[in-house]
Formats: sequence, structure tokens, C-alpha cells
Amino acid sequence: MIAIVNYGVGNLFSLESSFAAIGREVLVTSSASDLAESERIILPGVGAFGDAAEKLFSSGLAGPLVDQAHKGKPILGICLGMQLLFTKSYEFGEFDGLNLIPGEIRPISDVIPGGLKIPQMGWNSLTFTNTSPIYSRTPGNSYVYFVHSYAAFCEDKYITATTDYGAPLTASVQNGNIYGVQYHPEKSGNIGLGILRAFCEVRG
Repeated sequence: MIAIVNYGVGNLFSLESSFAAIGREVLVTSSASDLAESERIILPGVGAFGDAAEKLFSSGLAGPLVDQAHKGKPILGICLGMQLLFTKSYEFGEFDGLNLIPGEIRPISDVIPGGLKIPQMGWNSLTFTNTSPIYSRTPGNSYVYFVHSYAAFCEDKYITATTDYGAPLTASVQNGNIYGVQYHPEKSGNIGLGILRAFCEVRG
């Protein structure tokens, strides 16, 4: 069973529908015991980092989530959920994340040309930079759907794919059993379904 963490921030219905489309059982839950009993965990998220972090920590789920990560359970963070995996964010202040992947979340305006619209919104291609099992079903130069104004900045060894938006931006990351994607696989058609399917095949 796949647990989708419900802490008040996330596109839960679309995720449920995507897993149903690939024949996988999911449970949307706010229970630490469900996280412990699950085979793998999805951490979704939309909105601002500070608000989402406050909700995640106040829900009492942050500690159990980190415990499961340290036990080797596969965890996938999606969009803001990916950003919460990092050490901290500088979105409208300075906020601590789960520190499961060393690095920071900063504005894409720091690195992209001034003429480009913020947020990056729409389809963009992936460039693979390090091998990751979540891309075992994904052809090169595949397109996925992004909506974000902030991006992850970390060591290259954690980055598994980038996307070009006037500059290379982190599209996905991995630190052992911890995975993150900045884009929305649940909004990325068959390519996104393939990525979710591959995550379901990852061994803990």
C-alpha cells in the first residue's frame, strides 16, 4: 500500500486518480501508523513553503516521516513536497524543511533571464544528469508539467534531472531512498504515469 500524506496541503484527488490509473492501491492518511505500515510514501504539496512546513510539523507527521525515511522506506516528494525534503527554504522568509536532502530552496529569479515569466508554468523537457530508478520507464527528452517560482539548489550528486528555463533548474533529486520531483507527474500524461509506476517498483 502507498500512503499519501494528508497534512492539509496537496493535490490529493489528482494523485489518487493517477495511481488508480496504474492499478496501485493508495491511502490518503494523516496517521503516523499508516505511514509505518505502508510500503512507500508520497509527500505532495502546493502553495508556499512556510505555510506547508508549519502544517506538516504541527500535524505531528514530520517526525514519523523522517523516521520512515531513515528506515529506508521509499519516499517521493512532489512539487512543494519535494522542496520540503530539503534543509531550508528562502520563500518569503527562512524556514526549515525535513533535511532529508542537503540543500536550499531559492527563487528561480536568481538564475533565469529577466524576460522570462515567473512562475515557470507549463510543459518542459527533462535532461537526465544522474541515473535514477524512477526514470526506468522514461524516454530521453520527455516533457512534464511544471508550476513553480522556486527551485532546489544542491550538490550535483543529488540531482537526477534538470529542465532548461533560460538556465538549468533542478527537476528531480534523489538521496538514497528519498526521491523528489519538482514537476507534477499526476498532470504529465503517460510520461508522468510511467514515473509513478517506476516509483512503485523501487525496492526499499
